Amino acid sequence: MALSDEFLDDLRRRADIESTVSSYVSLKRKGKILTGLCPFHNEKTPSFTVYPETQSYYCFGCGNGGDVITFIRNIENLDYMEAVKLLADRHGVSMPQDGYDSGLSKKRTEMYGANREAARFFHAKLYSPEGRQGLEYFYSRGLTDDTIRRFGLGYAPDSKDELIEYLISKGYSQQLLYDANILRLSERYDKKIYYNAFRKRAMFPIIDLRGNVIAFSGRRIHDADSDRKYVNTSDTLVYKKGSNLFALNFAKKSKSDSIILCEGNLDVISLHQAGFTNAVAGLGTALTEEQAHLLSHYAGEIFICYDSDEAGQKATRKAINILGKTTLKVRIIHMTGGKDPDEIIQKFGAEGFKRCLDSAANDVEFSLLSERSKYDISSPAGRSDYLKAAAAVLASLNSPVELDIYISRLSEEFSVNKDAVAAQVKIERAKRAKKQKNEFYREVRDSVINQGDKINKVNTQRTKALRAAKAEEILIASFMSEPELYRKLESKLTPELFVTDFNRRVFSAISERIKDGRPVGLSFLASEFTPEEISVIARIETVSTDISNSVRECEDCINVLKKEKNRHIDVKPSEMSDEDFMKLFK
Repeated sequence: MALSDEFLDDLRRRADIESTVSSYVSLKRKGKILTGLCPFHNEKTPSFTVYPETQSYYCFGCGNGGDVITFIRNIENLDYMEAVKLLADRHGVSMPQDGYDSGLSKKRTEMYGANREAARFFHAKLYSPEGRQGLEYFYSRGLTDDTIRRFGLGYAPDSKDELIEYLISKGYSQQLLYDANILRLSERYDKKIYYNAFRKRAMFPIIDLRGNVIAFSGRRIHDADSDRKYVNTSDTLVYKKGSNLFALNFAKKSKSDSIILCEGNLDVISLHQAGFTNAVAGLGTALTEEQAHLLSHYAGEIFICYDSDEAGQKATRKAINILGKTTLKVRIIHMTGGKDPDEIIQKFGAEGFKRCLDSAANDVEFSLLSERSKYDISSPAGRSDYLKAAAAVLASLNSPVELDIYISRLSEEFSVNKDAVAAQVKIERAKRAKKQKNEFYREVRDSVINQGDKINKVNTQRTKALRAAKAEEILIASFMSEPELYRKLESKLTPELFVTDFNRRVFSAISERIKDGRPVGLSFLASEFTPEEISVIARIETVSTDISNSVRECEDCINVLKKEKNRHIDVKPSEMSDEDFMKLFK
């Protein structure tokens, strides 16, 4: 379904890019533009830029750019029409009733439906006679029926095909169920055999922020079994484990400005049942940068609550580094009397966990404790090495007051002159500044390379015809900014004059709209180009702020194209049609 210009214009006006992006990214105004840390890649220096005048955005670090629809597509992992529908729903814009349903969108919808039906099947089985051991397992973990129902917990029976038959009866194909990772495939003697991915397991549905069941995690019932402890859904069309968090759909509704980050699903469920409804967990992997960015949308402070064993502490240190790249405050919960939140609650109840929460250390205190455990502070050499390591930790502090408190504490505890500790911190700060400077230059270098790679991947002819491509880009930027310029130059410029195929496509799309008196902008082009292509067009559009947007400048570019055209013929004259050959002499 082709959306009308009137609909897109109305949506663009209501779904203002500044307010839309601000709900995902912390933006700071700089004159007519806004900047912030890019949500699509890790960076320490803001290179993500929003242009309210053109209702567009562009990241000079990773090259991601476009209009408000492209932004929603990328950050919510949606296709074009799904992003339009989401924005329309948010802003009360009625969608045209033309029955649109692309192949990809239809498959997503079917996959959501199949996952939902599978969750219903697992939950029903839990309360059936064959699911008794699953129900007893949840009861043994202290879960009530209300909690089991709230989280949609279930049981996968010990059957190869019962779930398959149920879902096929609901109208879902085996191929779709395989693509959704509900089924697995075995091929023997040139014959495909589908079987249930989950068998004899306690089932935890993974639900996204819009309430869709997107995946499952299946835990073995008995730890003595030789099977893997967990079987999880692999990445699918609707699920990316590094981009989602278990129970965030509930935690986002919490009135707290903090989120408790746990390792396991059962830890989260036990905390919710005990009243800590702001708990979430990763999905079988270490915390990712995408998950950290996601957390920053819903909280100002994170309590890391990983297991107290060596693996949990290692994961805590990694999580601190990742969360340190966001605006989130970080605190670490030390669990006294238990290895994880579930065990603390089982032993000491909600009050016991509340005490752990109240005594949580900040990231500096945790790092100091972690460094301390590495050294024998009973010896002079051990104390000296620890104080140097502690100074390296304190070198990251920006607050003079906070720094003075920690320096004073170390000075008193180890009977070392306060000035000596401060001097060591100064040395470590110099090392840190040098390292950050090197990282900054590396980031800038990588971003330039990445931008070039992204542009050249879309416009594959650009590097071979760079002079022509730049002239084309100035023309495109000029016409997008000032459509009247094209009308003045229309007789001098045709698509055939463009050297690179991609820029020719963009010019053709823009010029046709101008000829028809239709608006020109990224929102009106988004349905005709991929998100990657829109990013490149967004980057071209940013050029308009640095050029004159004049007839003279455009004429200069046209002259460049005329000179460059004959230098970049990909097809030999002998292989050209008579019509194309004659165009060379025009």
